[in-house]
Amino acid sequence: MSPNTPSPVRFVAGAAALVLVGAGLAGCSTAGGAETIRFTFNKREAIGFMTDLVAQFNSSQSDVRVEIDTSGPDVISASFVRGNPPDLILGNYNYEIARFVQRCTLSDLSDTDAAASVRDDLQPLMDQYGSCEGRTSALPYSVMAASVIYNKEIFDAQGLEVPQTWDELIAVCDQLKEAGIDPFYATFKDDWTVGQGWYDYSVGGSLDTIEFFDAMADEGASVGPDSPVSFEQDFAEPMDRMMQLANDYTNEDAASRGYGDGNLAFSKGEAAMYMQGPWAFSEIAKTAPDLELGTFPLPMTDDPDDLGVRVNMDLGAMIPEGSKHQEAAREFLEYLYLPENIEAYNASQLGFTPTTDAPAPDDPRIEGMIEYYENGQIYQGPSVLVPKTIPVMNYAQAMALGASTTSTLRTMDADWARIAFRAPIPKTDDAASGETEESAP
Repeated sequence: MSPNTPSPVRFVAGAAALVLVGAGLAGCSTAGGAETIRFTFNKREAIGFMTDLVAQFNSSQSDVRVEIDTSGPDVISASFVRGNPPDLILGNYNYEIARFVQRCTLSDLSDTDAAASVRDDLQPLMDQYGSCEGRTSALPYSVMAASVIYNKEIFDAQGLEVPQTWDELIAVCDQLKEAGIDPFYATFKDDWTVGQGWYDYSVGGSLDTIEFFDAMADEGASVGPDSPVSFEQDFAEPMDRMMQLANDYTNEDAASRGYGDGNLAFSKGEAAMYMQGPWAFSEIAKTAPDLELGTFPLPMTDDPDDLGVRVNMDLGAMIPEGSKHQEAAREFLEYLYLPENIEAYNASQLGFTPTTDAPAPDDPRIEGMIEYYENGQIYQGPSVLVPKTIPVMNYAQAMALGASTTSTLRTMDADWARIAFRAPIPKTDDAASGETEESAP
């Protein structure tokens, strides 16, 4: 599941999940003369991989010893308040983490080999959360791409091609429906599955999310019925099309089905398509390990050039200004970004490596997203590009369950204006020029 969706899969790491390699958490001890650093890592599914990588680093040299702490983002925030931040953070990159970027509490990494290896076209996606003038405060480590998962066996049996336009998608859905097959399996019981999938794919496939949210930031507290840009105005058509799919081409019990139900049903061939990310593959494989699956971006217009896949910066690397072990932390940072390490990590998680020379993933299930990622046809989900105080997942779910799209989007506009009045929300080009103001996540 995506780290930028409010899913329990990503955000459950708490104090009970603390894993330590070495001794102590203070980050100022020594082990056999080595300088000890505290490294926080909060992606639960990859703790085993990263713990092994830390052990390899520790055994490869004797100058720096890394202790891995998986206690989660709340503990990281508290450590900043106490003046004892971690020496290196590799965490889910979202509005919560980006607060440290916006407040210039992270050191500049622009002169590292790691920074030089990262793709330039990913920086605008990082900057959507804000930045600190003159600094590269965070580096992407893993990019998670998500799109429609489809059952290749059903498509082949029905003689269907992957659709590239809206009209083609509707034709595919109609043919499947006539054959007695649910085109999409929907899990509207879990709001995050609506937000990260149905809502995000519909909006991201319809408009430029960077341009939209920059325009919304410009309008700020003026967003409303008469503003030149708004959720009500710009999201109206994407939401109408989302509801056409939800009403006409999903399982009848979608309102009462959750994520676990969807994985099981899809593994049994109960639908041809599923709006989930690659995190669902391992769950589906528990029941149907040999099921042939693929991915494709949801077409929302009749121009194939508008196709793109939803991405999020699954992990970002940061070194706090308050670290007393800057050079030691940088040494481990460079180790993390060695091609054999960063590529192996992303391969293990079905992620895309954000470095310029990294090979494409070789898993056939995500092959359908490769050309879009490599061509820069990517967007961050609009569900994660708003302050947390706007309950966008709940709003998306409400629309999927039948609430008026017009009134719901109007409510989102009012939420945006109220938050912008209290604390202006940064825009991407302001972030790049250093004109960022603190957002209100």
